[in-house]
Amino acid sequence: MVFLNTYIMALINFVNPATKYKWFNTLWIIAILLFPVLLWLMPADYFDHGGVEICPSKAFFNIECPGCGLTRATMHMHHIDWQEAIYFNTGIMFIYPALVIVWGWWLYKAILRQKKFANKIDVI
Repeated sequence: MVFLNTYIMALINFVNPATKYKWFNTLWIIAILLFPVLLWLMPADYFDHGGVEICPSKAFFNIECPGCGLTRATMHMHHIDWQEAIYFNTGIMFIYPALVIVWGWWLYKAILRQKKFANKIDVI
């Protein structure tokens, strides 16, 4: 029981390192900017030929859940291959724009944090 209370308190008191350290926020901005580039450098069908089922619904019950195929659909959508993306999961028409909005929001917030760090005066 003590461990559970300690764990809950750790979650409550969690501080995002990007809000505390300028170097971490800088790395976060770099990662946010590089991620789409890395996805574009990979071929569109990179995730199409995986033999391992990681969806528990598909692995245990052989039933596809609403999320099945989203990784492959996202990759095809990122490469502007609309037909393949919709083939893997029709929900990608709503999920992909939401992902782009979240990506933009993270980048915006990280840049604002970077400006706050720039405006702080370091006292040694």
